[in-house]
Amino acid sequence: MQRTTSYLLGVQLLLLAPLGAQSTASTDKLHIVVIEGQGALNNIRQRTGSELVVRIDDDRNNPVPGAAVTFTLPAQGAGGTFSNGSNTISVVTDNQGVAAVRGLRPNDVAGTLQIRVNASYEGQATRSAITQFNMLVEPERQKSRRGKILAILAIAGGAAAGGVYAGLHKSGSPQTASVAAPLPTITITPGAGTVGPPR
Repeated sequence: MQRTTSYLLGVQLLLLAPLGAQSTASTDKLHIVVIEGQGALNNIRQRTGSELVVRIDDDRNNPVPGAAVTFTLPAQGAGGTFSNGSNTISVVTDNQGVAAVRGLRPNDVAGTLQIRVNASYEGQATRSAITQFNMLVEPERQKSRRGKILAILAIAGGAAAGGVYAGLHKSGSPQTASVAAPLPTITITPGAGTVGPPR
């Protein structure tokens, strides 16, 4: 009788073991996928920043709704504040596992901006980082004025070349012409140099 009871108890443990292992494995690890904001340029002149969008996936690449995601800006150097006036903001992922933050306001320090991203869901946690750049972006009117100056110089240079060509071929037959002294060199001295984003 005792041997039979021990045998039945052993069978029950074997049957229950897979169930226990399966429930433990159902808690998946998290992954942060950056959808928008990586490598973005923030305009520190106008204090406008780029949107941050991430998706939280489990280890089977399925989106995780309801995950808590915290974005943190550096306390020193190139940084800024979020729409809540702090350098930290927390959001919850939607049904697609996506968390988005708008209204980033960069500070006036140019440089590389490292944004820490932490995500957690049902006891699981992971972290990552998004790299952006705080830059002094040149105003559009200054770009337009420089473009006009370059266009005028190009037209003037083309007109001078056209005059020389017309003088050489006025009568339709080759002529020998003496080339006058070269035109004076035009020098443009730009103002304070600034770095702008690629266009």
